Amino acid sequence: MSYHEHDDHPYAKNLRAGAPGAFKALMAFDHEALSAAAKVIPRKYTELMAVAVALTTQCAYCIEAHTKAAHAEGVTQEELAETTMIATALRAGGSFAHGFMAMKFFEQADQTAPAQ
Repeated sequence: MSYHEHDDHPYAKNLRAGAPGAFKALMAFDHEALSAAAKVIPRKYTELMAVAVALTTQCAYCIEAHTKAAHAEGVTQEELAETTMIATALRAGGSFAHGFMAMKFFEQADQTAPAQ
């Protein structure tokens, strides 16, 4: 048994039963954001953005679903690889930028630390 398994999807019924209103709203929002016919951004790019976000949030189910959907929209292996590297750069960039905060807090702690 692992954390992410293909046969986990049926457990969505438990979420639907436990929180029917929120589940219905989420499914409607998901459909509007990703699949609605009146979209301005072409589906190919929507799916590449979804893959990038799925990679940064590390959702195995979303990675699978949106990679397959991107493939169906004609995304090439090179486009998927570039999307992966863009997501990687942003994820690393976020860590780097948060490092600024760590340095600031360290400096603040150093300034407020009792003299030894």
